[in-house]
Amino acid sequence: MAGGVERVLTLKANYFAEHFGYDITIILTEGKDKPLFYPLSDKIKVINLNINFEELWNCSFFKKVFLYLKKQRIYRKKLSKEIVRLEPDFTVSLLRREINFINKIKDRSIKIGEMHVNRANYRNFEPGDSNPIKKLFAEFWMHNLVSDIKKLDGFVVLTKEDRESWKELDNVDVIPDPLPFKINRTSSLTSKRVIAVGRYVYQKGFDLLLQVWAKIEKQNQDWELVIFGQGDRQPYLQIVNDLNINKEHCHLFGPTNEIENEYLKSSVFAFSSRFEGFGMVLVEAMSCGLPCVSFDCPCGPKDIISDGIDGLLVSNGDVIQMANKLSELMNNQDEIKRLSRGALVKAENYSIDSISNTWKSLFDSLYQNKRKVNVR
Repeated sequence: MAGGVERVLTLKANYFAEHFGYDITIILTEGKDKPLFYPLSDKIKVINLNINFEELWNCSFFKKVFLYLKKQRIYRKKLSKEIVRLEPDFTVSLLRREINFINKIKDRSIKIGEMHVNRANYRNFEPGDSNPIKKLFAEFWMHNLVSDIKKLDGFVVLTKEDRESWKELDNVDVIPDPLPFKINRTSSLTSKRVIAVGRYVYQKGFDLLLQVWAKIEKQNQDWELVIFGQGDRQPYLQIVNDLNINKEHCHLFGPTNEIENEYLKSSVFAFSSRFEGFGMVLVEAMSCGLPCVSFDCPCGPKDIISDGIDGLLVSNGDVIQMANKLSELMNNQDEIKRLSRGALVKAENYSIDSISNTWKSLFDSLYQNKRKVNVR
C-alpha cells in the first residue's frame, strides 16, 4: 500500500481503532508477504487474499481478459467467505473490483462505498471520445456502476461538487479526506518561494504552471518556483528549456519525505491541476499557513478554497489569469499574511479528529436506521 488512497485508509483505520475502539479488519488483494508501506495499529487485523490482480499489467489483451475473469471469480469466492466469517457490522468498499458483487454477499453488514476520484474521471473514460465502441462500453459500464452503488446503504464522495454529479442517487454523503499530518509550526512567509506538489503527469498541469512562471519570472527575479513530485521530470525540464526559464529560480525536484518542511520554507502554494478527486495538497499547504492560488478545476478546489478569504481561485486552465493573480499576491506581503490566517482556519476543518467524527456520525446513523428497519 503506497498511494494516497492507501495513506488515507491507514490514517482513518488507525484513528477508529485507537480512539473509538473499533474492531477493524482490512482485506487486501495484493502484496502478499510484503511489508505494509504505512504503519498500522497493532489493534488492526489484515487479511491478504493473494489475488494478485497486478499480474494483469504485463499480459496481452486476450490473456488479460481470460485471467481477469478467472481472478475475479476467485476474488468473489474468497472475499464473500471472509465477510460471512467475520460477520462485520459495516463493510466499507473502496469501489474497486468488489463493487460488482458486494451487494450479493449473504451477510448482514451495512455496506458503504467510498470514492476517491470525481465521477467524470473515474476509470478515466473520456466524455468526448469519438470511438463509438468505447463510448458504448463507457455508458454500459457507468449504468452498471450506478445500479450497484444505488444498492449500497451509503455512498461517500469527497466534495459537494462531485455529489451534484450523482443525481441518480439518494444515498450520497460528502466526507473529505483528513489531513495526513499535524503541523505545530507555520511558515514565516518571509521566503520568496512558490511551491507546487504532485506527480509529474498531465493531470497535475505542471506544463501550465511553467507557462505561468515564464510570464512572471522576469518581473519577480527575487522569487523562485519549486516543484516536488514523483514521475518522469524530463518532459517538464524540456519545457523549462523551451520557455527559456531561468533554471536558477525554477527547480523541479523528485519526491521528498520532508514535504512539511518544504511547505514551511515557502510563502505561496500554486495548484495547477486540470482535474482532481479532492486536492489534499491544498489542505496540507493551508495547514502550514500558505495561501493557495489554484485553478478552479473539477473537483476539489472550489470546496476547499473560499476565494479571497483563504486563497485565490482562477478559471480552470487560464494561464494568463493565474499569472496575474500569482504575481499580484507575490508582491503584496499584507495580502499573503491575510490569506494565510484564513488558510489556517480552513485547514482545521480537515483534521483527523473532525473527519473521523463525521464518519462516526454516518456509521451511527446507518446503524440506527438498520435497527429501526429490523424492529419493524
